[in-house]
Amino acid sequence: MRARIRDGRPADAAAVLALEAVFATDRMSARSIRRFLARPGTVLVAEMEGEIVGALVFLLRRNSRWARIYSVVVHPARRGLGLGRRLVLAAEARARRAGCVGMSLEVRTDNLPAQRLYRALGYADHAQLARYYDDGAPGIRLRKPFGRIVEHNR
Repeated sequence: MRARIRDGRPADAAAVLALEAVFATDRMSARSIRRFLARPGTVLVAEMEGEIVGALVFLLRRNSRWARIYSVVVHPARRGLGLGRRLVLAAEARARRAGCVGMSLEVRTDNLPAQRLYRALGYADHAQLARYYDDGAPGIRLRKPFGRIVEHNR
């Protein structure tokens, strides 16, 4: 079963909202999801056998050359398949094409699996965020500068 990464569409709102229910706190509202899905290129989804099993929301901001990952979620039954990694890499590729110099994101200090993923992809601590989340939990801002890609002739 190979997942396909594609742009999210307004029709995906219910599926993305159901994925967000995985989070005990800090869930996106239905209104936010619909707003993000209405902006082409802002939401990427992982689809397997016609079912949306992962989603990533990222933002390209007018006043910044840094893109920001806002949310990543993978269905619990589909974790461990590399879907989160593929979603992040797809977002990074889009951000590079848009001229961004890097990507940033925030992650809960108690979300160790997500931290391992991001660090394995080259993200490093940028700032500690006290009481950052709605429930008062602290977070960490991670950043990954893209740098230059150098192609070598063989």
